[in-house]
Amino acid sequence: MGSVASFGSVNVDHVRYCDSEWLEDAAAAYAWFPEPGETVAVESVPASFAEAFHETFLGGKGANQAVAAASAGADASFLGAVGVDAGEHAVREQLASRGVDVSGVEEAPGPTGAAYVAVAEGTGENHIAIVAGANGWMDRAAARRHAESLRSADCVVVQNELPADALLGALDVVARQHEETGTRPVVVYDPSPADEHAARVLAHECVDVVTPNDGEYARLRGAIEAFDGVVVRTRGADGVTVTPGTRGLWTSEAFERRPPAVEPVDTTGAGDVFAGFLVAELARGGAMPHAVELATVAGALSTTTEGVQTAVPDRDRVRDHLA
Repeated sequence: MGSVASFGSVNVDHVRYCDSEWLEDAAAAYAWFPEPGETVAVESVPASFAEAFHETFLGGKGANQAVAAASAGADASFLGAVGVDAGEHAVREQLASRGVDVSGVEEAPGPTGAAYVAVAEGTGENHIAIVAGANGWMDRAAARRHAESLRSADCVVVQNELPADALLGALDVVARQHEETGTRPVVVYDPSPADEHAARVLAHECVDVVTPNDGEYARLRGAIEAFDGVVVRTRGADGVTVTPGTRGLWTSEAFERRPPAVEPVDTTGAGDVFAGFLVAELARGGAMPHAVELATVAGALSTTTEGVQTAVPDRDRVRDHLA
């Protein structure tokens, strides 16, 4: 069993399953409303918009990926911040019940982060707007407080839902470990949402693998083409394309993996499930092609159930689909 540290975000997901008319109206009313499959960060949402979301789940990329890594068999920990309302949403309790070590979860002033997830009926395609809440409280000092957990992990996964300074602080902790000992964890970076700060994080010397979807790849094309690590590009039903780096975990030929055929209900968080299974397999020393194959199946299976953390398949179910 390998160890995974997810240094990232946790949100309360407010979800609405909606028809195309509602989505069209929302896109016309709000200039920031996300495109299909896109996650955007906003400072706040109008009360009338928030009131349209009737279901609640626990989410956030950092928490989701920790849960997926634990389900994949890793010794997974989540390093992040919740708000003063965490007890109301049982954030720590829910993560712990899914096998995640929550001893690194801190409490920040204000509310826990929030996500507003509009899911298209029929296709399961999602449109996600996130409000930082306690996630915005994370900084370089928080990364230093978590230095021991970051240094002791086999694999560290970070996501772009935290401030860039917090992410760069965590990567600097890993870099100092390498300077001092000659070893460090594998680092996987999920560049969502693909904002103006993502390129700064991707340029850090300790990022080994980046996992953009098609939209993120397009928005970060220049930074990704300059990146010398492994690019794992997720393309939904079209599968996954892996481009080797000039260093690190995979320097051989490019390859693709196709997902199994499924009937999607909700694609929200499929990328997080993919990332969690990927880092779990890399943490246990698995080869990149096998890690990507497992992750591709896991991500696809997660779309057959509503929610994210509640939809994460276990490792045995994923392996059964590979048999």
